[in-house]
This record gives sequence, structure tokens and C-alpha cells, in this order.
Amino acid sequence: MAHDHQHQHQHQHDHRHQHDHTDIDWAEMAPLLEAQAELYTPLHERALAWLGKKQTEPGLIVDAGSGPGVVSCLLADAFPGARVVAVDGSEPLLERARARAKRLGVADRFGTLAGELPDIMTDLDYPADLIWASHSLHHLGDQRAAIAAYGERLTFGGTLALVEGGLPTRFLPRDIGIGRPGLQARLDAVQEEWFTQMRAALPGSVAVPEDWPALMTAAGLKPTGTRSFLLDLPAPAPDRARTVAAATLSRHREIIGDSLDATDRATLDRLVDPDDKASVHHRPDLFVLSARTVHTAVRTG
Repeated sequence: MAHDHQHQHQHQHDHRHQHDHTDIDWAEMAPLLEAQAELYTPLHERALAWLGKKQTEPGLIVDAGSGPGVVSCLLADAFPGARVVAVDGSEPLLERARARAKRLGVADRFGTLAGELPDIMTDLDYPADLIWASHSLHHLGDQRAAIAAYGERLTFGGTLALVEGGLPTRFLPRDIGIGRPGLQARLDAVQEEWFTQMRAALPGSVAVPEDWPALMTAAGLKPTGTRSFLLDLPAPAPDRARTVAAATLSRHREIIGDSLDATDRATLDRLVDPDDKASVHHRPDLFVLSARTVHTAVRTG
């Protein structure tokens, strides 16, 4: 994706069946999705502040592929005059989004829409002034068509903000004192292959070069900027970071473990074992360092 997949997949991908690359149980993923989005709140807040300087106050914001609504509620905070609609294919995740909006006091200007993207966007009552699509586009087979569909649902002068690309997340130093140094880089390589297979298995999958501004231009939108935002939580990271790191590495072990050698599998087992002092639950050197990239474009005609 410029190829960062680690953070998307650590926060998202679940397979009930190892070889069915599109069988993702999003509802089962909810606790991890929430924990990770909450961990990334400082990054999202900076990204939304940057977005806010680029445009007039939006009336309607759509969070396309909202999941459990953590960022949807941050959008409501960042744009207090806007109505926010969280759109997702998973009704259980949208239930969580509604509960979060109520808990945070923004339910009066918060709605949800359940259905498959991008087609469900035609069910919106009004065009959107801002469509935020974070790590959801790459789950759609035809990304070019989805961007065009999003563009059609924007007001004239409205903005599409795609969060795709960035850099793989790092939790640990290269040499962690157990196993073979460079574990996370090897996980990245296996993730890349897994991601390629996941994309190929999507219904209607179309391979396109992942030049997001070019794809937005091809859809008739005018690119207005690309910027990356950093999440930098130095060691020793807070407990919520340990929770996300443990869940992420557990998913790696479950989903791509068979593609690793025995040494790396054994290292992963130790890293996620709460009773092992070398695990991410206890190690003093655990940190979080991640970059996410936002690409923006406006509808001009």
C-alpha cells in the first residue's frame, strides 16, 4: 500500500478458516479494533486537526468502514458543527459505535448505516462534505470503482480523505534477546504475501498500482495533499500498548504462523505468554512507533 499492511492487519484481519482470505469475523475483532483505535487517538487527533485547516466546517461527515466508531466519535469532536454517519458492513460493530457516541455525548448528531461498501453509500440522505475512509478501501475488490463511488457522494467542494499506506508498526527492538534478531521484519514479509492473497481473493478483485492521488484524479477528484502522522509511544509503553501488541502478535501467530520457521514461531509463543517474563506483557523495551498516511482530494465538478 506503499506497502504498509502490518497495522491494518494487526487491527483487522481474522480468519476462521486459514485459507479463506476473505472470511473476516469483524464482530469477533471488535475488542482489538477498539483497543487499537484508542491507542492511535493522538495520531488521529493530529490528522483531523490537519484536515480541519484544509476545509470549511463540514455539515455531514461519513466514516466509510467505521468499525466500532472510535474515529467516528473523534470526527464528531473535531468538527462540532457536523453530523457524523458511521457506515460499515457489520451491524454488531455499529452497535458499539452508537453506544460509544451516547457515552461520549454526541449521539444527537451521530447516525449509522449498515451495508456493503461502496454501494450502501447511495442510501445516504444527502451528499457528504467529508468522507473519511481509513484502512477500509483495501477490503473492497475494485478500489478504483469505490473511489469513484465515494466521489459521487461528495458535495461540490467536499473532501475525500483516504488513510492508506504509511509504515509497518514497530513494537520491539531488532534484537530482543530471544530467538533470531529481526523478527518483525520477517513478519512484515509474510504479511505482504498474505495481503496480496487476501486482495486477490476478494470478490471482483482488480489489481491497481496503489498510487492513491492518481486513483483519486482518475475518479475526477482533485488531490489536495498527502501527509503522514506518527504515533510515538517510547518504552516502557503503557499497558494499553501491551494489550494491543499481545493481541497483534497472537493474530500473527494464528494467521501466518505456518509460514514462519520453528524458531520464529517459538519466539512468538514466548512473546504472547503472560507468564513469560520475556513476553510483551512484561518487557521494559516495548514501544509503539507507527506512521499512517492521509491522502485528500476534493470534488470540483
